[in-house]
Amino acid sequence: MSTRIRRGSATGRALILAALLTVAVPGAAYAKTVDVTVVSPGATMGPATPFTGVSTHADCPEGLVSGGGVDQAVGSDEMSNGNHVMGMAPSADGATEYTDAPGVVGTDAAHWMAFGGSGSRSSDAFSTTPYAICLDSNLIRHTQVVMNKAQGPSVGLSSKLVTATCPSGTVLIGGGARTTPASVGSLKPIASFPTFNDAEHHLGSIAAGDGERNPDSWTAVGGIGGGRGADNMTYAYAICSTDDNHLAHVSTTVRFTEVSGPNTASTGQTATVGCSRGDGRLVSGGAAISGGNVTTTAFSKATSGGPHLNGSFPSDAAGTPVGDGDANPSYWTAATHSGGSPSPGSYSDVWALCLDVRHGHKR
Repeated sequence: MSTRIRRGSATGRALILAALLTVAVPGAAYAKTVDVTVVSPGATMGPATPFTGVSTHADCPEGLVSGGGVDQAVGSDEMSNGNHVMGMAPSADGATEYTDAPGVVGTDAAHWMAFGGSGSRSSDAFSTTPYAICLDSNLIRHTQVVMNKAQGPSVGLSSKLVTATCPSGTVLIGGGARTTPASVGSLKPIASFPTFNDAEHHLGSIAAGDGERNPDSWTAVGGIGGGRGADNMTYAYAICSTDDNHLAHVSTTVRFTEVSGPNTASTGQTATVGCSRGDGRLVSGGAAISGGNVTTTAFSKATSGGPHLNGSFPSDAAGTPVGDGDANPSYWTAATHSGGSPSPGSYSDVWALCLDVRHGHKR
């Protein structure tokens, strides 16, 4: 027996209204979503001896890693000059690095590795904490990791810049940087940031600026102090969507700020920036210690050899790292350090990459 619904009944009016909404508002019955959760297992202690490194990882139990960060404890005395970030990068399993031939090196990475290194000073207070940004989106369901690498920097007080670019038709959602080996104590990544593989940005050597949309590349800069090493390497990683995603309504917005310092020996500085409500969700971030003006001129390192990163991580507005399990943070913080010598003219730079799935924008 069938049930007939009268046109003028309340039930009939509700069904007709629902049908009209489904037709008149495309996507109303299938919301486009993006959410992130931060995973962090806590600190790994070390390195406790000079010219060594430590590695640690954070893992997304479900979903994909869109980016990640690192934060270091350095102590409060002159030993603090020795601890520095050696890398922050996606991984296939939390133990294996993407370091072989450049190109697309992995898919659907769900792990993030963080690396710490020591120079000529070390301390029992040193530690490295990783942060994985775990993405849950019904539009971006698969990702790919693009790696590029270059030999160097190998000469004292120099730097090496390398850029990884997403394949055409995909969206950049994060990235990372790495330098090796840890035995060269003054070698470290001094910048990790979103950019564009175009002439305006000098093929990645000028960083994406505040408000720029849809960067397609990620740049890493390795820096070195007085040390040398013929086997030194710098790696850049771009985390990209795959081209089988429906990306017409996906866009990204860069938020950026730069602050002066640290300039005096054995001091640190922080810089924090965030995604606004209209920008969408924070999905990754970047950090640098530089010679300034990184979004208008080609990247230049600080004149001293000691400046380095001690952190690049999701945070609150005050720059405090978020905790394990925190959902949808809005801010990213860079933590920098001058090292053991004065560093006049140094600047601290921070980027937030914000993903919006409600509408599409063109740069």
